[in-house]
Amino acid sequence: MQITTIGLDLAKNVFQVHGIDHEGKVGVRRSLRRSEVVDYFGKLPSCLVGIEACATAHHWAREIGRFGHTVRLMPPAYVKPYVKRNKNDMADAEAICEAVTRPNMRFVAVKTAAQQSVLMLHRCRALLVRQRTMLANAIRAHLAEFGIAMPQGIRTLLMALNAPKDAVNNLPELVRIALTPMTASLIELGQRIKALEIEIAREHRGNETSRRLETIPGFGVMTSTAMAATVTDPTAFKSGREFAAWLGLTPRESSWGGKQRLGGITKMGDGYLRTLLVVGATAVIRFAREEGSAKTAWIRKLMERKPAKVVAVALANKMARIAWALMARGEVYRVIPA
Repeated sequence: MQITTIGLDLAKNVFQVHGIDHEGKVGVRRSLRRSEVVDYFGKLPSCLVGIEACATAHHWAREIGRFGHTVRLMPPAYVKPYVKRNKNDMADAEAICEAVTRPNMRFVAVKTAAQQSVLMLHRCRALLVRQRTMLANAIRAHLAEFGIAMPQGIRTLLMALNAPKDAVNNLPELVRIALTPMTASLIELGQRIKALEIEIAREHRGNETSRRLETIPGFGVMTSTAMAATVTDPTAFKSGREFAAWLGLTPRESSWGGKQRLGGITKMGDGYLRTLLVVGATAVIRFAREEGSAKTAWIRKLMERKPAKVVAVALANKMARIAWALMARGEVYRVIPA
């Protein structure tokens, strides 16, 4: 039997395979150990392979694609409706095999190893920043127990901790002994974050797409590199509005009876990228208040009617649509005369 379509359910050690022929008849239904996956697909004639876009999916898509197979990644939420009754590995593989053949199914572009490497830099940096924030908050809370209210800012906190003993209300010696390793960890985390930011900046200088994205107001090195590494194929989106909706920057709709009801943003898609866009939009709004030029009149008029955070999300939506246009057309940002 000639297998034309395969649904592969990924796992840590045991993978499930469900294959059908061109008539839809089941031709293979078996389990594979992790060490057997490459050999199995290497001996198999070229076919369509469907995989859920979950952990390790991009790695296995690249490995299986080396043998001439057409690999399609799908969001797990779009595969779930095809699962029949009880959920298990065999049912999941069958659902994947069914979903990958649907003409209206949406697929996830396979990322290269280089793109995943850049995103790992961002993820590791974000984790270290969270750890540094947690550590700084803990130090502030301990100092507050002795009536010391520290001003905001990591740098200000470090300056106060490194000050002479009498400068910080003459803390007990045991308190200083307890805070010493926490202060050292805070300094070390800052150094590690700086090292990762240097690597991200080096990647930015060598990436043509990232440099073009940086020309957009509100886009810095972090946002540009994250956007270039996350969006593998911008042409997969029909328009900039679809791209902004994919990032979760559009209102959540709950309409019935011919009445349209819109709520807050959906917050779907990549939360890290959406956060960077909103932070960049906030910076643009701050400068728009001070600048007062004609090109920022749209922002100022919107600020008169809406809260600042709502305007920031609206501007982030606009920035996302501009970014899609630049990536899809290979252009740089051009300021439109007011």
